[in-house]
Amino acid sequence: MATAKQNPSLRSPWRKRMLWLGAALIALLLSVFWTPIKGYAAAGSAYGARVACSCRYIGGRGLDDCKKDFEPGMELISLSEDTKAKSVTASFPLLASHTATYREGPGCQLEKWPG
Repeated sequence: MATAKQNPSLRSPWRKRMLWLGAALIALLLSVFWTPIKGYAAAGSAYGARVACSCRYIGGRGLDDCKKDFEPGMELISLSEDTKAKSVTASFPLLASHTATYREGPGCQLEKWPG
């Protein structure tokens, strides 16, 4: 009876150690930089909501066209609108979401900052 040969690199204890070391390093970096990452996500979504609301309801452009006004690095921000409320919501996946609403006179204003 023949047995299949296993690749020696898959059995290597060093491979397992390197995977654990990599996972530990990622966990460490996330724990150290979690607060700044969450802050950047919140600021980016607030900025995106405000800019897109102004673009959409003051400039009269479509949401897809409004994404052109975003700064480089804001590719993960997604936009949605509520035409009845004249508001735009910008979201950063799993971390932050903000809404800006158009009002006659003051223009687009951010809703209360989520705590």
